[in-house]
Amino acid sequence: MRYVCGVLVTAIVLASVGCGGKRVMVPPRIDLQRHEVLAIIEFSSSNEGGLGQLATSRFLEEVRRDQGLVRIVDLGSEEEALAEVDGRRLDRDAFIALGERHDVATIFTGELLVSRIRPAVSISADFRNLGAAADVDATLTVQMVETASGASLWSRSASVTKRVGAVSLLEGDFVFDADDPERAYGELIDALVLLVTDDFRVTYRRQ
Repeated sequence: MRYVCGVLVTAIVLASVGCGGKRVMVPPRIDLQRHEVLAIIEFSSSNEGGLGQLATSRFLEEVRRDQGLVRIVDLGSEEEALAEVDGRRLDRDAFIALGERHDVATIFTGELLVSRIRPAVSISADFRNLGAAADVDATLTVQMVETASGASLWSRSASVTKRVGAVSLLEGDFVFDADDPERAYGELIDALVLLVTDDFRVTYRRQ
């Protein structure tokens, strides 16, 4: 019995030492200040309702969180950016031209794909209340492009499945609240952005 107690005490002490290690801050893998001045083009979206704009805004907030003061120029939508340089698509020549026009070294672009919307309807026992939501699969892909060469410096893609609200049943079809995309898709966008911005955030490890 005494031996068993001794083993237990030793195990507890070792576990305490392991859990009590010093937490050390690890800086972001990518330092955005080395890529200034940066620019961003509003993310494209396969869904209506301003989701590309919402994803772009949330991405900017998160990517800057641990980066200090970083200069980022808003180039507007893809169509607006291309119109400035008489481009037809975001290819190497367009990135080089945008870099020269706005004096930026790096440009962020992104694409949000929303697919496989699976409605989830709930009806109360008295049939008076109808609740509508949907399970949604979404993928966010973001890249950093060097304007001097038009080459991609970094890219990251993330996919999640979330249940979203603000769904209405209209003439047999399920539609989302386009007037309030944050209410309908806010949690979905936040989850995607958190995954794709991991390389720009501070992390911690124990020593």
